[in-house]
Amino acid sequence: MLSEQSAATVRATLPAVGAALGTITERFYAGLFAAHPELLDDLFNRGNQASGTQRQALAGSIAAFATHLLDHPDQRPDVMLHRIAHKHASLGVTPEQYDIVHEHLFAAIAEVLGDAVTPEVAAAWDEVYWLMANALIAVERRLREERGGHTWRSWEVVDRVTETADVVTFRLRPADGGPVRDFLAGQYVSVRVALPDGARQIRQYSLSGAPGPELRQISVKRVHEDGAPDGEVSGHLHAHVRVGDVLELSEPYGDLVLDAGPGTPLLLASAGIGVTPMAAMLAHLAGTGHRAPVTVVHGDRSPGTHALRADHEAYAAKLPDSAVHFWYEQDAPEGTHPGLVDLTGIPVAPGTRAYLCGPLPFMRAVRAQLIDRGVAPADIHYEVFGPDLWLAGQA
Repeated sequence: MLSEQSAATVRATLPAVGAALGTITERFYAGLFAAHPELLDDLFNRGNQASGTQRQALAGSIAAFATHLLDHPDQRPDVMLHRIAHKHASLGVTPEQYDIVHEHLFAAIAEVLGDAVTPEVAAAWDEVYWLMANALIAVERRLREERGGHTWRSWEVVDRVTETADVVTFRLRPADGGPVRDFLAGQYVSVRVALPDGARQIRQYSLSGAPGPELRQISVKRVHEDGAPDGEVSGHLHAHVRVGDVLELSEPYGDLVLDAGPGTPLLLASAGIGVTPMAAMLAHLAGTGHRAPVTVVHGDRSPGTHALRADHEAYAAKLPDSAVHFWYEQDAPEGTHPGLVDLTGIPVAPGTRAYLCGPLPFMRAVRAQLIDRGVAPADIHYEVFGPDLWLAGQA
């Protein structure tokens, strides 16, 4: 994929470029938003910009893609590309915006590295960029075409359910009364809201109910953590959106979806608000009568913070062969486990396919335990809420 001459140049300069990527991405975003403030207001997540996680993810993705081109010249890192492409397609990223990114990214590279960016070096990294960008553009175009093009559709809130002090479930139906496209359990939608300062911020939320012909269901955790900005969109949804209000939603996207036959043992592991895609998967399995073993694993701070717990238990109870294991750091009741999730002593059937969602430390720990128990790494799938620092090698 990468030309021989460019590969040699990228290999020689990757250590220097990689070491400077943090500064490069910081300068890149500063220049990009100075020239195009509408992108910060109406496309990029301002919370992730403030925390720096988007810069980390971009830097890691560039380095990971370049490294893959060098180590596997005849392959594309499709897992990384498809995950990014699903996010971009749900946001409405356009091919023209890749030209804008290219302009400001390479201006930042030249500014940070100075005379080290010779014409040869610039050409080699330009090739890396467009290999990645064009691959993403192609996947995003296909995803949009499968869904009839990217459009924002108005959905009316028909029910609002308080799950916990910080999690609210919204059930929605199309405001135009038209048909609802089906989705795959585990997918998410983008939600666009108008904020008081005029910005139209977008966030992705997993669909937390079973695929159905009429309604969408999302469960939103209000973000307010020590040392981090409060969630603009989650806070707005909690404070202002009630039954009868209208939200703008994208079509469903996301590559963490059930891909298993009726005889495949499954393990669904979540922590905190990572329960949302797992609830949809459980609902789907219960509705289709999955007969192979299903192991449900969830960790939370306490029973009172465990959103969708009733759904967790009810859907699992409908399956002919299921086991439910909950861990709570505080106030663990009888029949549950105290502390953090620990799979020691939990049966894991041969041939199990696992799906994980939750904080990165949780998913790393569960993945390591599953591999130790004989689950193939290829059979362990995960979803990260926010920039994927794990895939980018930044966390």
